Amino acid sequence: MRVIGTVGLPGSGKGEFAEVARAHDVPVVTMGDVIRAACRERGLDPADHHGRVAQQLREEDGPLAVAERSLPLVEAELGDHDTVVVDGLRSGDEADRFEAAFGEQFVLVAIDAPFDDRAARVEGRGRDTSAADGGESLEARDERERGFGMDEAIERADLTIENDGTLEAFHERVEAVLEGER
Repeated sequence: MRVIGTVGLPGSGKGEFAEVARAHDVPVVTMGDVIRAACRERGLDPADHHGRVAQQLREEDGPLAVAERSLPLVEAELGDHDTVVVDGLRSGDEADRFEAAFGEQFVLVAIDAPFDDRAARVEGRGRDTSAADGGESLEARDERERGFGMDEAIERADLTIENDGTLEAFHERVEAVLEGER
């Protein structure tokens, strides 16, 4: 059994990591999906309210609110699979929670990419709104994510993948992690 958690700023490549995992039949539990579901439960559009609802969940239920909602999904996948990816941890507290649940079988992977690369990726997404459209700027999103304790999680990662080259090179790095080579 192995649980691989990913952490990184918006646009760093967490979603691409997840896509590579799915292509290798590794299930992915996306913590952002938990937040998007909470948005819909509250009658809110996730595209417009994701960040606010993420903050509200943590204010209402504590810093582990999203991790606690994700754990049963991870455990269910482990019933049928040897490896599960948890996409999008946001804090050291969340990393602690997954480490408590899975012990040495939990691996935290930080994904790092230059700001300009991340900005281009975020701009190309259909679900993200730009600051020019009245949405949140990437700088503001970075600050919000860091406010959850992301920097601590990134610093504590077991390994870091640099996503600063070709997509093919990034995929090779991800495949090495999935295969336990890194």
